[in-house]
Amino acid sequence: MNLTKAEIVSKVAAAVGLTKIETEAVINGFIIAINDSLKEGNEIEIRGLGSFRIIERQPRLARNPKTGGKVQLPKRRVPQFRPSKDLRKAVNVKK
Repeated sequence: MNLTKAEIVSKVAAAVGLTKIETEAVINGFIIAINDSLKEGNEIEIRGLGSFRIIERQPRLARNPKTGGKVQLPKRRVPQFRPSKDLRKAVNVKK
């Protein structure tokens, strides 16, 4: 099951006692702040959740799975998320 942004807004609104409109504005601001910071090349650390950073991928030769032909991929920047120790432990708790 996937959790959508609307479901996250509903859960957060219920947990903190804000309206869904207020909560959505806060979550949108949070996402914008993360995007802007990563665009500038900054690393973001959220204790208890993890860290976001940008890694540089070097150009490489890849294969098109549909045609089997070779494709040259350019150098690119890719966002990376590393979960915190607390998050890894929480995910691995047996039910």
